[in-house]
Amino acid sequence: MANNKKKTKENKPKFSPYWIYGIIIALFLGFQIFSGANYQDGNITTPSDFFKYLKDGDVARVDIVKNTQVAKVYLTKEAEDKEIHKNSKPETFIPSATKLPNYKFEFGDLQNFEDELNATTATLATKPIVKFNTERNDWTNLLMGILPFILLIGVWVFIMRRMSGGAGGGAGGQIFNIGKSKAKLFDQNTEVKTTFKDVAGLEGAKEEVQEIVDFLKFPEKYTTLGGKIPKGALLVGPPGTGKTLLAKAVAGEAKVPFFSLSGSDFVEMFVGVGASRVRDLFKQAKEKSPSIIFIDEIDAIGRARGKNAMSGSNDERENTLNQLLTEMDGFGTNTNVIVIAATNRADILDKALMRAGRFDRQIFVDLPDVRERKEIFEVHLRPLKKEVQLDLDFLSKQTPGFSGADIANVCNEAALIAARNGKKAVDKQDFLDAVDRIIGGLEKKNKIITPSEKRAVAFHEAGHATVSWMLEHAAPLVKVTIVPRGRSLGAAWYLPEERLIVRPEQMLDEMCAALGGRAAEKVIFNQISTGALSDLEKVTKQARAMVTIYGLSDKIGNLTYYDSGQSEYGFTKPYSEETAELIDKEISAIIEKQYQRAIELLENNKDKLTELAEVLLEKEVIFKDNLEKIFGERAFIKEEPITRPDIIS
Repeated sequence: MANNKKKTKENKPKFSPYWIYGIIIALFLGFQIFSGANYQDGNITTPSDFFKYLKDGDVARVDIVKNTQVAKVYLTKEAEDKEIHKNSKPETFIPSATKLPNYKFEFGDLQNFEDELNATTATLATKPIVKFNTERNDWTNLLMGILPFILLIGVWVFIMRRMSGGAGGGAGGQIFNIGKSKAKLFDQNTEVKTTFKDVAGLEGAKEEVQEIVDFLKFPEKYTTLGGKIPKGALLVGPPGTGKTLLAKAVAGEAKVPFFSLSGSDFVEMFVGVGASRVRDLFKQAKEKSPSIIFIDEIDAIGRARGKNAMSGSNDERENTLNQLLTEMDGFGTNTNVIVIAATNRADILDKALMRAGRFDRQIFVDLPDVRERKEIFEVHLRPLKKEVQLDLDFLSKQTPGFSGADIANVCNEAALIAARNGKKAVDKQDFLDAVDRIIGGLEKKNKIITPSEKRAVAFHEAGHATVSWMLEHAAPLVKVTIVPRGRSLGAAWYLPEERLIVRPEQMLDEMCAALGGRAAEKVIFNQISTGALSDLEKVTKQARAMVTIYGLSDKIGNLTYYDSGQSEYGFTKPYSEETAELIDKEISAIIEKQYQRAIELLENNKDKLTELAEVLLEKEVIFKDNLEKIFGERAFIKEEPITRPDIIS
């Protein structure tokens, strides 16, 4: 019984203020309807019947309402007793002190009706009373006057209730709480499944952040020796290397309140909102200390101050940055609140933000090496149904230069390719096809290409392969294809060595191999085409870097015109016009020398170049084995090259 009573109470509708609004509106409308009967009731008749009643002497009074073109007819007492008018007595729900009309009708044009009325009453012995008036409904006028205000107030109340309620999206969505922080809180009540076991590679970076987590768990281990907890750690590195993944692992391992948000969450169209959100964020973190704040893409608010081309356009962002600087290390310091931030544009961050005491540690999250790539493959291959004998060492060597996100994409693409081909497991070839797909783009076997164009592309790619085979420092060839892929009509695939330093002879050999395609067109057809655009772009950048950045030109000398601290808005040319001319001449001379070198190599091996091109035209895709049959074994063999895929089209 008790449970039934509880259920009955729960099922009872809750009181809502909207009920009161509905009752008031219903009463108002009802009053309007019933009170309107005082002047709206009356039997409908026609003008012709009215004039008939008028001639019979039945009409005592006529009220002509000019604004509505309605005439109200009042009968004499004698006429009301007649059989013809027995149903004309009006009936109302509300008693009225005034007599109500027996009939009413619309008369059309007022002047014509008035003329006919005067003509008819002139012949009558007893003339009816004729009144002209204009009717108005005070309640209707009042309603129309206040209705706009009622609507505005109603809309305002609705918006305020939505903004302040659960439908408003939390504190950040409330109109009066717009300055509140938008950070998502992860604590012991929120299950974060990512741990350091899910972060493959990144050994140095992982060790740094693990120490921060360890400090929060066992502070006495460090404080007994006088150590202090780091105030901040900045994760810096190329896109896709795992900066945000590291932060997720910290959230899963630390077991302390973890506030996560993006740098753009501080940005708002209202002045002062960004600084207010920073204050509120650190206030919440301080209340729950020890805690961690993670700001992803901090460059959205951390850009160096005073370097915007449009003066005054960045005041709000600078105010937000100033507040962040103060909260991280100002007059009143926050204890046991660690700030972790991530960016791939550390060069544009404000120096005050980067100093010790704010971000004590700058952790560089670099692209993974061959050993780390193998570990990343192991993580991303866990959910895949793969071939049992899959060689992870081979895959890691085929994908250098790839970030962790790229490797995850390779694994996913390989699974999709295997499923498309109806396979039961993902094998080695699927991964190679996935790498080709990601680097070169989708194959376009149905692309329309003329035989002459196809032949030109074949000799172009054969030229790349021939020159690279003849040069010591050129990258080892993997395969050559003339199947259109992405934006290119053909491609020569290489696995260049991963080098930490590059010597001039290595750069020159790479430039010569890149110009081998255009050189082959010149040697075979004595013509050149636009197909070497990407090759020219690559060698021009390399030559310019040799001269202006790395100081590898004898004529320019040991100078660099690269300034890592140069503002992107305040570029100034750091050399004279004479030096600019010398740089242009030196770049052109380097490129032309390698072009002539490629032509000479191809002239000396023209028959082998032609044979390779014919095989390529026949098979469309050739591999290293085909080159060995034509050229013999390559003279420059290195032990276990650690390689990186590349394309020269």
